[in-house]
Amino acid sequence: MILTINCGSSSLKYRLFSKDLDKVIASGLIARIGEEGAYCEHQAHERRAQLHQPIPDQDAAFDIMADNLMHSEFAVIENPREISAIGHRAVHGGDVFVESTLVTESVMEQLNSCIRFAPLHNPANIAGIEECQKKFPGIPNVVVFDTAFHQTMPPEAHIYALPYDLYERHGVRRYGFHGTSCRYVAQAAADMLNRPVEDLSMVVCHLGNGVTIDAVKGGKSVDTSLGFGTFCGISMGTRAGDFDPAIIFHLVKELGMSIEEVEAICYKKSGLLGVSGVSNDMREVEQRAAEGDKRCALALEIFVYHIRKMIGSYAAAMNGLDALVFTAGIGENSATVRSKVCAGLGVLGVHIDEGINEIVRDGHPNISAADARVATLVVPTDEERMIAIDTVALVH
Repeated sequence: MILTINCGSSSLKYRLFSKDLDKVIASGLIARIGEEGAYCEHQAHERRAQLHQPIPDQDAAFDIMADNLMHSEFAVIENPREISAIGHRAVHGGDVFVESTLVTESVMEQLNSCIRFAPLHNPANIAGIEECQKKFPGIPNVVVFDTAFHQTMPPEAHIYALPYDLYERHGVRRYGFHGTSCRYVAQAAADMLNRPVEDLSMVVCHLGNGVTIDAVKGGKSVDTSLGFGTFCGISMGTRAGDFDPAIIFHLVKELGMSIEEVEAICYKKSGLLGVSGVSNDMREVEQRAAEGDKRCALALEIFVYHIRKMIGSYAAAMNGLDALVFTAGIGENSATVRSKVCAGLGVLGVHIDEGINEIVRDGHPNISAADARVATLVVPTDEERMIAIDTVALVH
């Protein structure tokens, strides 16, 4: 069996797959670690349970996970050795890690060197690996990087027009994120179209509280909307998306803001929340917009306009477009967003069937109109399965 781990600073998500990855045997979420209201959700044997209890730290969270898998009434294994390998999500691998890798002592040293690029995420990802090494000794661990898929971008796409020394000596460049999701979705889309991914030029729209638009040509990332950090590109739930950096200088010099206040604006007070003044949740923004709230309507239009514009630019960069793919929370569930994005892309050959678009549910539906030159798909993402696939490949 393969165990996948997504360890955050205050949460732990886990999933246990069968050896052939055909079945999810158990899964769980441990949330609000170190906070009031901590809880654990665990699902196995077609049953789900939620337990509220103090969870002071990651060590306690991993104890709960191990107990859920082996000792509780929901137990699915009797011995840790039934787990053949453990796959971990890591947010940032810098330009050191261009693919998933088996964990060794030197890999851990290199992973620690990448903390400076993701100080909020990488320490928790590293802690997850260390906890598994302690709780499940002798079982191989694999680390899968969100940034790795984007390491195929050409220099003209990932190097900023800043003094070259910043790139060469300090690693200031476009890295991109959500790569594990984009890689899974790109392959799933190719499978759905019954075409080799190597023959396709596609734009993958990973639309959730965080947003990545990715240009995938021949199965490889050639450009992506997120950059050195995670607030550029498209406006998101609370993140700003692209804006003129001169605004930062203005906020600091003219309005007297500290750099910490500006950072909070960029990451936590902008996007859907900042424009609407109501919520960072697209469902609420859509509902309020439909009821006539002008700022919510504006937040929605800003969101879809910049997605549409980026799709056009990526189609130009790839010299054509074969498929447009929507995924993640908003991409999979918002017919309104998909419709608004596609409405302005007829020039590229994108044309969707509005009736099918409205009734999309589970599965991997093709929402293209019969006369469309470009396939438009809604493909549910599954980062955990992608992590499990890489883990099996590296261990076996």
